[in-house]
Amino acid sequence: MEITSFDLFEVPPRWLFLKVTASDGTTGWGEPVVEGHTRAVRAAVEEYMESVVLGEDPLAIEDHWQAMYRSGFYRGGPVLMSAIAGIDQALWDIKGKELGKPVYELLGGAARERIRVYQWAGGDRPDEIAAEARDLVDNGYTAVKMDASEPLEHIDSPSVVDRIVDRVETVRDAVGPEVDVAVDFRGRASKSMTRRLLDALESHRLLFVEEPVLPEHGHLLGDVARETVTPVATGERLYTRWDYRPLFEENAVDVVQPNVSHAGGISEVVNIARMAETYDVAVSPNCPIGPIALAASLQVAAHVPNFLIQDHGSETHETADTYEYVANTDAFDFEDGYLDLPSDPGLGVAIDEEQVRDLASRESVWEYPVWRLNDGSVTDW
Repeated sequence: MEITSFDLFEVPPRWLFLKVTASDGTTGWGEPVVEGHTRAVRAAVEEYMESVVLGEDPLAIEDHWQAMYRSGFYRGGPVLMSAIAGIDQALWDIKGKELGKPVYELLGGAARERIRVYQWAGGDRPDEIAAEARDLVDNGYTAVKMDASEPLEHIDSPSVVDRIVDRVETVRDAVGPEVDVAVDFRGRASKSMTRRLLDALESHRLLFVEEPVLPEHGHLLGDVARETVTPVATGERLYTRWDYRPLFEENAVDVVQPNVSHAGGISEVVNIARMAETYDVAVSPNCPIGPIALAASLQVAAHVPNFLIQDHGSETHETADTYEYVANTDAFDFEDGYLDLPSDPGLGVAIDEEQVRDLASRESVWEYPVWRLNDGSVTDW
């Protein structure tokens, strides 16, 4: 058996799907994407597929991963690792279908009976966040994640800190004490503001705070983590086990959040999770993107023993976005905050190719906004 062809589909709202076909007709799907940089990743996928993967045995996943990562001399980063990620997902999908097993069974089997999930509740719209969080809880979630703030000055006013605390309190009051609340800083806060905010939020016993500083300031994260009892999470913008190593060695993180469509696919995210386990660090796969990435994340969540909770769907938290390309939407059904382990072979998701092809014919370019502070300077989005 060999890989005979591949197809790429740019689809709304901002995703890229990959279909890989083997000589016996088996197909595998992956989601290689960096939101806002779809065409750059597309070009990288095409290069890897044509130079490394086409004509080869699709079941030799580790060999292909090593060849894609090592053979180009330049390695790592969001574009190249996301291209590898989507191909890796598609190859695991093919292998699972060939052997008639979910991917997690091929990784060594399940470490749990069900998967806890959470959903993003907003936060950029503070007037609506309480109702959005309450709706999520009413729909069965036992944990929600919210944004902390709009743009922040390097050292902002006490009133800004008060507004952020009020926003978190509003959500806590809306969902009650039994629901976990996580807060995403998105790297918008400087180390100075992070100290103030974590101190002010500590009494709310958050599930975790995400990206309290930018990933390029990871050398500061250990100091941040040592000054708070709130668990610190990061990793959405880290792409390899080598990116994570300094955080583990410096005891700078409690929860890692590799994205299975950015961090080298299922193969590398499992490597990151195993590395994290040796440092007593939990894993919560980041997945604010599409259904193939979510399906791949669930395979990892089922298998790794140090899994905490799974990001469950796109940041619009509208099921239409995540599910409109899927024929078996019941694969993502959950109850009382937990989702059953996938049972179908491969990634466990059946992609509606007709729908994909139809929507791929429409314009789907998405660009990040440019945020500016009151003085006109650019700040982090």
